[in-house]
Amino acid sequence: MSSASTSPSLLSSPLPSPGTLFSKKPAPSLRAASGVGGGVRVVAAAAAAAAAVSAARARPSAAEVARTVVELAPSGTLSVVGPDGWPLGVGARFVSDAAGAPALCLATVDVAVPDARSSFHVEFQQSRARTPQCTVLGALTKPSDEAVLKDGMWVVPSEYTSAEPDPLRNLAESIVDEMNNKNSEDVHRIYNIYVESDFQVADVKMIWVDRLGFDLHVHSGEGIFAVRIPFSREVSDEKGFKSSFNMMAHHAWEVEKSYCSPEFEKVQFLKKVR
Repeated sequence: MSSASTSPSLLSSPLPSPGTLFSKKPAPSLRAASGVGGGVRVVAAAAAAAAAVSAARARPSAAEVARTVVELAPSGTLSVVGPDGWPLGVGARFVSDAAGAPALCLATVDVAVPDARSSFHVEFQQSRARTPQCTVLGALTKPSDEAVLKDGMWVVPSEYTSAEPDPLRNLAESIVDEMNNKNSEDVHRIYNIYVESDFQVADVKMIWVDRLGFDLHVHSGEGIFAVRIPFSREVSDEKGFKSSFNMMAHHAWEVEKSYCSPEFEKVQFLKKVR
């Protein structure tokens, strides 16, 4: 951002109910929708002392996932209507601060009409298997204060700013690689015991992990299915994840050998992804 050829620009929202869009895969028609009380509506298709994970909180909220995507992604696409009236998409690097407020670094400020409505689209590929996305709507402006130019930020909806990026975000890829390469038998066993399914499975791969659970891709003759396995309690670090995963794997082994009965409710929802 210190290069003389770049100018940081801010995306502050003049809209009464600015929207954030979130999707797990590209979609041709995503629309912003204002939430209750002026918030944001997002559209999508362990240590013993940790908080228990309820069925309704088996995965992070859309706002939390959006925060994590913005935290991890290095660049995005700014979409504007140019001075000549034609729509224009421009790639831009950006950074976000501890509160999740991002600032764009543009090679030129001539790509946008000041204060005109625009959007910034960010995506992050998870384990080469899926790509969560987030689109922020607002207006592109250039601040005049030098301090703000250095530490510029967006003014974004309160739901987004109050959300926390997932604590495992910087460890997730290495954890996933380790589980698939060194603990694939346990991953497969957990799927067999924790998920209710009626088709033959050829392979099971972990694709992502967060504080509330992990996501699997199940390969079968009928296609590839996505399934979510929740933790019984939240985890906050790699040690907590491995503790929860090992307990789940051990319990799955005991159930498989008929040494005990399942102490959980089986997951029954699988979504075909391809």
